[in-house]
Amino acid sequence: MYRRALTASLVTVLSLGAVTACSSSSGSSGSGGSGGTPTVRLMVGGIDKQIYLPFQLAQSLGFYKKYGVDVTLSTEQDGGTGAEDAMASGQVDMAGAWYNHTIDFQVKGKAVEDIVQLSGAPGEREMCATKSGVHSAADFKGKTLGVTDLGSGTDTLTQFLAAKKGVKTGDFHRIGVGAGSTAIAALQNGKVACVMTTQPTVAAIQKKGIGYSAVDAATTQGATAATGGAWPAAGVIARTDWVDSHKDAAQKVVDALVATMHWINTHSAADIADKLPQSFVQNQLVTKADYIAALTQDKGQFLPDGIMPAGGPKNVLATEELVGHATSKVDLGTTFTNDFALAANKKEGFTTKTAPAGSAG
Repeated sequence: MYRRALTASLVTVLSLGAVTACSSSSGSSGSGGSGGTPTVRLMVGGIDKQIYLPFQLAQSLGFYKKYGVDVTLSTEQDGGTGAEDAMASGQVDMAGAWYNHTIDFQVKGKAVEDIVQLSGAPGEREMCATKSGVHSAADFKGKTLGVTDLGSGTDTLTQFLAAKKGVKTGDFHRIGVGAGSTAIAALQNGKVACVMTTQPTVAAIQKKGIGYSAVDAATTQGATAATGGAWPAAGVIARTDWVDSHKDAAQKVVDALVATMHWINTHSAADIADKLPQSFVQNQLVTKADYIAALTQDKGQFLPDGIMPAGGPKNVLATEELVGHATSKVDLGTTFTNDFALAANKKEGFTTKTAPAGSAG
């Protein structure tokens, strides 16, 4: 869903993944045999983005190892295969990607499900150039808007926000500008009037004084105001046939991530930043202080328990319907399950704080 060229952060992640893969006692993806530790390959749609920080944080905290699974992390690269497509084609077992892809895949005849939900909001902000005159999606008409890629979640969400304000997709232009430095350059050079992006890119745009947040879909409260309800985004999605045949491995990954979500909920943004690779929190875009300030601002997107929010799937489906990507024939009950997250919370005695949506068995 996202494309971003990563430098030191990619090296860090791939190095971690290589170490993890070598330490696996199973030698095969998602299975460990008798007494073995399962290995799971998980690609993230931009691992150094704040919306996806739980994946690396779980690794840094040692939670994958604690719960008995070796997770080989990798990340999308600019111009490369999207995490969700890599998962669907079997290049990796799981994808750290947006929930809406499960709906997209069902429309295409592929069974993919969300097994743990990390956020109740997209974590995105519509950042508009200082002199753009855009203050809401109603002002999109006649503008050129930047999205990470055409067909990505940000593209769908941009069209949806416009449609909610009565602006048709044909009334404005969309182009892919990536994220990070490429998105900033597009805004700064006047290539686009606005760009939909996440932290820490948002903080960098604000610090440079080249743009402001016109639409907040970054926090649960902001997403509810912008889209009409909870809009679950970042989660773990996998092919249903893989999940059905690797339930032990899937449960252990969810155990680790649910523990991570509780850790995020009970720690400060500074605590979180201290556990992440330095290249994630301090680079050419932001200082560590900027990163912490940005995370403090948008930390409310993260769910404390991995449970799919009630009404969330229906709201996402409404988005897909409005932009013409899906119809009401979609069976939402097969696009996600709360079973693994509920078991993970029960295992540790955590109290679930998210009102759960009905789940597939």
